[in-house]
Amino acid sequence: MHDVDTGTGAGAGLVVVVGPTGTGKSELSLDLAEGLAARGRSAEIVNADAMQLYRGMDIGTAKLSMAERRGVPHHLLDVLAVTDEATVARYQVEARVAITEIIGRGAVPILVGGSGLYVSAVIFDFQFPGTDPVLRARLEADLAEFGPGALFIRLKAVDPAAAARIGASNGRRLVRALEVVELTGAPHAAPLPGEPVYWRPSVTLGLRSPREELTPRLDARVTAMWAAGLPDEVEALIPAGIETGATASRAIGYAQALGQLRGTLTQAEAIEQTQQFTRRYARRQVSWFKRSADTHWIESAANDRVQQALERIDGGVPAVLPS
Repeated sequence: MHDVDTGTGAGAGLVVVVGPTGTGKSELSLDLAEGLAARGRSAEIVNADAMQLYRGMDIGTAKLSMAERRGVPHHLLDVLAVTDEATVARYQVEARVAITEIIGRGAVPILVGGSGLYVSAVIFDFQFPGTDPVLRARLEADLAEFGPGALFIRLKAVDPAAAARIGASNGRRLVRALEVVELTGAPHAAPLPGEPVYWRPSVTLGLRSPREELTPRLDARVTAMWAAGLPDEVEALIPAGIETGATASRAIGYAQALGQLRGTLTQAEAIEQTQQFTRRYARRQVSWFKRSADTHWIESAANDRVQQALERIDGGVPAVLPS
């Protein structure tokens, strides 16, 4: 086990809150921060949701407003422009700096989010391959000339697992995967080893909810986002360049709202497509986070979920796997 040291100072560890979208990770992280404060331990939250890194992308990412943060310091929210490309390697560095500084202040860092690779890149000893500007330029020229389908076929020949994971239409990720394979001779984003090495002592708490309960909640959440003005939010981001943002323009909900604004989707189609993609994304999140045997799973609807989490932080409950 990799439990948190509940002492003070630099020996303190890292609390991680994960799970699929819509299970209440933000609320639990705030409850934990308040619970730790009641014990005399201050806590600060570090965002691990890739889309919440973007300024102005609030409604579609369920980003907490300042008033909703209960006075708990939050880090790595609103740090990117919508034209910036979010990368795991960059995030790893910035998140680890934030966590180290929090621990240096004698507080407990709580890493919270559903972007599985971003979370894993922080808590495990991930080493990211570098980049080669000449190789990257050549691959991007191939993408422009031949299209993503040709790069997909090329990747499938050398790394079929990565090709299946990325798909035939995401040119940016196909270029990066081919670059990594050519630079390292190894598969792109190989699976986590059976016994991963932790960056620092960590305890991971996972929130889960039965699919029959989570699915209608996610669908209702998407409908509520449109009612709250997601298309208006996206329209306001067009002058800031969201249409050209490699990452932001593809975000679930934002891509569909852009389609609605362009007239290629009706509002009903945009909502339905967003619901479909959100459900699919939640299933992928469940699959990702189930990999780790060290995660303590808590039912999101449990009345004692905060107490369960605090007990786990104290090391009093053995980890259990999701069924």
